[in-house]
Amino acid sequence: MALVKLEDFYPNYRDEIFGGDDIKGLDVYAGTSEEKIGTVHDALVDESGRFRYLVLDTGFWVFGKKVLLPIGSCRIDYDARRVYATNLLNKEQAERLPAYDELQPIDYDHEEQVRDVYRAPATTAGATAVQPTANTADRDTYTYDREPTLYNMNERDHSTLRLYEERLIANKTRQKTGEVTVGKRIETETARASVPIEKERVVIERTSGTSGTPVAPGDANFQAGEVARLEVYEETPDIHKEAFVREEVGVRKEIARETIDAEETLRREELDVHTEGRPIVDTRPEDSTNRRI
Repeated sequence: MALVKLEDFYPNYRDEIFGGDDIKGLDVYAGTSEEKIGTVHDALVDESGRFRYLVLDTGFWVFGKKVLLPIGSCRIDYDARRVYATNLLNKEQAERLPAYDELQPIDYDHEEQVRDVYRAPATTAGATAVQPTANTADRDTYTYDREPTLYNMNERDHSTLRLYEERLIANKTRQKTGEVTVGKRIETETARASVPIEKERVVIERTSGTSGTPVAPGDANFQAGEVARLEVYEETPDIHKEAFVREEVGVRKEIARETIDAEETLRREELDVHTEGRPIVDTRPEDSTNRRI
């Protein structure tokens, strides 16, 4: 049963709960008397957001000590801006209460000391002591519902009673789950190519003349020097590299949609009205703009 400060649980508590007002700073009076015993320093709620304690700053009444006041042991008068600690009637009780330190968590033992003081408060003239409620639960099974005189809220003492319910809120957030980087790398391979080439060559064929046949006078042309010219060609290989577009790659994103189903158990508070005799009870809804605890 972890307890947290009102503002930590409801950051906008002034507008959300008190319609723009603030419970902090209200004067606190003992019982129904006109003796001021301090002011409301803060309020504490449980893990479900229900009010459990007011933090009472006793000021000079008990040397500036801060103590816890169970929400069911007080009456709030918003018009007069007062809180009446109906079960805290004298200094002796306040002095027996353990001091509240907002820097320290409140454990079961601290709450038990607080409850012991309020379970059987002393009486004053004209005031009736609240009968103590048997506390048979230990630290593992105790619940605030076991002691309604300390923790219950009613319309007479606390104005509008807030009934809570849990709702399943379906929302979604966008978050980065990864990234894809597209790059290029160079791979090498050894390629071989074969090119047939041609080379010219000169073939000189020599044959012997006709033996015994004389050349006519004047036909023999004896000369020295070049008598014939042939140009000789050959092919040489031309092997080189050229770049070509092998493949085009397009990069884009597609959105894949799916529906996620979730299931939770929701709690809701319902108002229980207990009557005696035959009273007329009108449970008409109230304007939601005027909200108070």
